Amino acid sequence: MEKEIGKIQKGEYQGTITEIVVGIKEYNGKIGIDIREFTKSETYTGPTKKGLRIPVDKFEDFKKIINSINSSDIATQEPDKQKEPQETDNDEAGINEQGLM
Repeated sequence: MEKEIGKIQKGEYQGTITEIVVGIKEYNGKIGIDIREFTKSETYTGPTKKGLRIPVDKFEDFKKIINSINSSDIATQEPDKQKEPQETDNDEAGINEQGLM
């Protein structure tokens, strides 16, 4: 049993198109949800090793986890600007700011 559910175009680089394909597939007599990268290029078109398979008996758990993600959880945020440490005059090296001891 094989059924393609949907695709998302991931990107294109130097003439190679990569898509994420979600489908229902049978492997070794067991049905599962397959989420895999497929590539299209001049030299190869087909599935890649990049992907995962969700066993059908774990699908409801997977679905709950995915549905628990809110848009706000994945909203892009500006990275925290790291503050440079401020100088303190607590250095006990014996030299003041004028370079004198």
